Amino acid sequence: MNTSLKNNLTIVAGANGFTGRFVCKELKKLEIPFTALVRPGSDISWLNEQSISIRYGDLDDYETLITVFKGCNSLINIASIGFGNAPKIIKVCQKLKIKRVIFISTTSIFTKLKTSSKSVRLEAENCIKNSGLDYTIIRPTMIFGTQGDRNIIRLIKWINKYPIIPVFKKGDGLQQPVFVKDLAFIIASSLNNKKAIKQVFNIGGRYPIKFREMIGIISKILDKKIFIISINPILAIFFLRVLKKINLKLPVTEEQIKRVVEDKNFSNAKINKTFNFNPKSFEIVVKNEIKQYLKSIK
Repeated sequence: MNTSLKNNLTIVAGANGFTGRFVCKELKKLEIPFTALVRPGSDISWLNEQSISIRYGDLDDYETLITVFKGCNSLINIASIGFGNAPKIIKVCQKLKIKRVIFISTTSIFTKLKTSSKSVRLEAENCIKNSGLDYTIIRPTMIFGTQGDRNIIRLIKWINKYPIIPVFKKGDGLQQPVFVKDLAFIIASSLNNKKAIKQVFNIGGRYPIKFREMIGIISKILDKKIFIISINPILAIFFLRVLKKINLKLPVTEEQIKRVVEDKNFSNAKINKTFNFNPKSFEIVVKNEIKQYLKSIK
């Protein structure tokens, strides 16, 4: 165990989520004492299976958090900061003198679109930066790597089931999905890394990749022939607006179309320098994810 952390207790908010579970595993590997903050009524079977200590609380309830955070020396907040509760969490940490805090944000704050979630997250980040605490903010790109992700697994299932896939802007939009285990390693390693204090890191996969190239890699691994149909995003948005006026339920939103054609490529230079970060390639990770998926449907 790291001697500087052996007498400390870290509270992990969002421990029971997709990324949170991998962070818990990393903390256990590092032998860092921690407890999981869980909403009352949550399914805690996984946490019990892992023999992880649990405290119940709601991130929107200041008074409850005062009680729940007592005795903790640091915080890892994996729960989304897009719900507006970051200021409350910061106030609790300040009151209880919890100095070391790690918050997970997202690279989606760099979108050119004016969205409510973007403004809330930017306000949250500013609150964290001005808190006087020893903060680290980590902004991952699209997170993937197992059947539990909400991103690449949908693409895998579609390609396995259908021979045709529609794309916007010829599928040339750049993506840089990050492997959940790589992200979890960085989050857990940040806790006792002095170089990470008062720093903000963007974290993506090994390299950017075009969406249509991702489709090609997945279809090849699945041994499926796939036909890509390119749709003009401007035309698609026009039809969406028409359909919306006649109250038809739509599979995608205008914002989703605009977001999917934006390039999402980020440099890992800063995080590489701080953590000697060496993320796995998309091909390696997705091959294993597909293997898990195929095994589950047999």
